[in-house]
Amino acid sequence: MVSTMAMMSAVHVVLVAVVVLLLFGAQKIPQLMRSLGSGMNEFKRGLRDGEQALLSEAEPIPEEPKPKSE
Repeated sequence: MVSTMAMMSAVHVVLVAVVVLLLFGAQKIPQLMRSLGSGMNEFKRGLRDGEQALLSEAEPIPEEPKPKSE
């Protein structure tokens, strides 16, 4: 038995897909998806570069002095 929420969410997904298809047309959707993918890749690359820049500028943590043995 399929729950009502699962059925409604599937209907909503189909409805959104139809609206997107009507707004943008079948020719434009692949271009939009390509642009979205390259934008996500650029965003991830920026995050990675920023993290590397922060790590390279960070001061190393000083080690604790070892106790002198007698």
